[in-house]
Amino acid sequence: MNRTTQRLSATAALAGAIILAGCAGCTRNHANTVSAGYYMAGDTVYIEPGGIMAPAIKTAPIATGTVSREVEAAGTVKPIPTQYAYIAPPFAGRVVKSHIKLGQTVARNAPLFEVISPDFTAVQKEYLQAQSEAEFARLDLKRKEDLLNNGVGSQKDYEEALNAMMIAEKELENAKAALLIYNADPDNVVLGQPLVIRSPLSGTVIEDNIITGLYLNEDTDPVAVVANLDAVWVSAQVKEKDIRFINEGDSILIRVTAFPDEVIKGTVFHVDEAVDEETRSIKVLAVCDNRDEKLKLGMYATITFRPSPDSYTIIPERSVLQGAETGFVYIKADEYSYVRQPVEVDFSNGGMAYIRDWPYGQADVIEEGGYLLI
Repeated sequence: MNRTTQRLSATAALAGAIILAGCAGCTRNHANTVSAGYYMAGDTVYIEPGGIMAPAIKTAPIATGTVSREVEAAGTVKPIPTQYAYIAPPFAGRVVKSHIKLGQTVARNAPLFEVISPDFTAVQKEYLQAQSEAEFARLDLKRKEDLLNNGVGSQKDYEEALNAMMIAEKELENAKAALLIYNADPDNVVLGQPLVIRSPLSGTVIEDNIITGLYLNEDTDPVAVVANLDAVWVSAQVKEKDIRFINEGDSILIRVTAFPDEVIKGTVFHVDEAVDEETRSIKVLAVCDNRDEKLKLGMYATITFRPSPDSYTIIPERSVLQGAETGFVYIKADEYSYVRQPVEVDFSNGGMAYIRDWPYGQADVIEEGGYLLI
């Protein structure tokens, strides 16, 4: 019998015998198993020195290392809400002028379009009237003060004029605040002038439905969208089992089908606090630089999360066996005995199993032939 045949025979013998030895209720007889080259006691397998089983058992030392556990997920490119503005007029009115076109870059507070609105005209009128009344009250107070100082006016008249002026000043202040809400200049108000709708942020006009002459109701849908897409969010759905590897501030790599050979970098911005009960996944938002405008809103992306490195024990993947409830390995106790011990593998890569919590020290594990010890 050649060496290969002898080894296969020995391995097969070990497989059959140990399977039988592991059955519930089976008796173990040392005398009967010595001839097979091994015997079992509880979770320990004893190999007879020089027996036919010894050559079939190969072991490998464990290793330790710092590894970054990568997690992949599908995602979608979305705008950052604070950098995305739907534009609609605050009053019903008719569009009389447009200042923009699709794709145009606009600065913050730049005019977008103008609307003639009876409601805005009423605001202007209230301001001009309040301005006039405040000026009259100031003049009346000055006159009453002069009369009082010259002995021909009463203290009561002066106090009434003072009170009237304070009320008028307050009314003017409120009317001015109403104008400022709509970005109107109180120093250049002309009754009947159009309301100028301005951009609340710097960005690009990505939607333009403005038509000169169009009448807009108060509940009209937004007629323009301005967005700053220098940075965007990539929203990913990460499986519940993988969320422990992801933290705010971790770096990510993004790939889109439009640029298959390019990798775009980003950073985890926020991890949701709730799990989607239907998909058992958690939404993760990552912020990504987009000044080159390669990422378009709505694009599908593949996101690779690269968490901060962690320490792992590393063993051959084929050393890990799967039991009814948990995985396990056979650890070398001494030269001729091996003990079954449970393990929990975090992940596998390149034929190696990575285990975060390893309580068994530097003991070797069975590598070749270990799959027979069931």
